Amino acid sequence: MADDPTASLSFEDALKELETIVRTLEQGAAPLDQSIDLYQRGDALKRHCEARLKAAQARIEQISLGPDGQPTGTRPFDDD
Repeated sequence: MADDPTASLSFEDALKELETIVRTLEQGAAPLDQSIDLYQRGDALKRHCEARLKAAQARIEQISLGPDGQPTGTRPFDDD
């Protein structure tokens, strides 16, 4: 994944770029070859955002709740 140019992007930056790509493709303003390149970049950004959200969700799910539903602590997140 070292060759993945999206790996260093924050979730917010990746989402912002993805939104720009979607707007461009929806407008139909790009030529075919550029549209294909944009689609591929958008797909990579989408996968990056999904992975970041999944990791965040897994970390949140590690919060321990007591019988009353209140947080009682956290367990370490093991990112396998």
